[in-house]
Amino acid sequence: MKLIVKAPVRIDFAGGWTDIELWTSHHTGAVLNATINHYVEGTLETLENHNQPSLSNTSDIALSYRSNIPAGSGLGTSASMNVVFLFLIRYDYFHNKDLSLLAEAAFQMEQILHIKGGKQDQYAAVFGGFQFMSFDEKVHTEHLVIPSDIKKILTQRLILCYTGKSRLSGNIHQKVWRRYERGLLNETFRGLTATACSMKEALLSGDLPAFATLLNRNWEYQKNLDESITNEEVERFFITASAAGAIAGKACGAGGGGCLLFYCEEGQRSNIERALTEEGATIIPFSFEEEGLTWKWEK
Repeated sequence: MKLIVKAPVRIDFAGGWTDIELWTSHHTGAVLNATINHYVEGTLETLENHNQPSLSNTSDIALSYRSNIPAGSGLGTSASMNVVFLFLIRYDYFHNKDLSLLAEAAFQMEQILHIKGGKQDQYAAVFGGFQFMSFDEKVHTEHLVIPSDIKKILTQRLILCYTGKSRLSGNIHQKVWRRYERGLLNETFRGLTATACSMKEALLSGDLPAFATLLNRNWEYQKNLDESITNEEVERFFITASAAGAIAGKACGAGGGGCLLFYCEEGQRSNIERALTEEGATIIPFSFEEEGLTWKWEK
């Protein structure tokens, strides 16, 4: 028997960094993100005749992973992998539980490994779709039902590209949190939180000009966190995209490389994609994914 588990990665639109406990232990954070049709898929196969294979009931197993997203992309790939891994090895526990327990377990596993980060990625991988999340002592998730015509326009006008440069988010986190502990970033974090709240309302009402404005606003707050959030290469891609018809953009995840997201003027998508490709970026086609974690059994 084989247990096949799949979890999507996400694009974070606004509020990233405000989901991290150093902030949420004293303040409220908020993030708006959406999962896309790129996944981490894992398989647990028993070489014995078990109906429900897991590491807890057999010692004769094969475990494998697949993903077509590069490492260090800023799309939450590592969190999706951890969610898949934990579900595979503890299917007997998680499959009939509130899956927020799985998201929390994936986060706690990263903390044990001293991986700095927040909770948005794990919850996105588990629940999928457009999610507005707020953070205090707990995580509060709200699945957003975006009008179908608005979702279609977003799919047509958002461009995701990989810079070709993986980034080590841990290094960026250390620099940001050193500045935070010196009291330099409170207003920036409040701005990121407010941007996510405003973007939620913009998307629900179908106000795409406001969405674009807020995407740019979030990028400005991101860059204020630390100079390592951007660099000459990242700025060159922004200049290239803007000259070709992009009206908004931001770095995904921690920044410093990985993936960039651009929102383009109507009819300018092909021009922007061509210009970015000539500059050395790799375009990642995508559509939105409404499902989170899925699993199935195969003989």
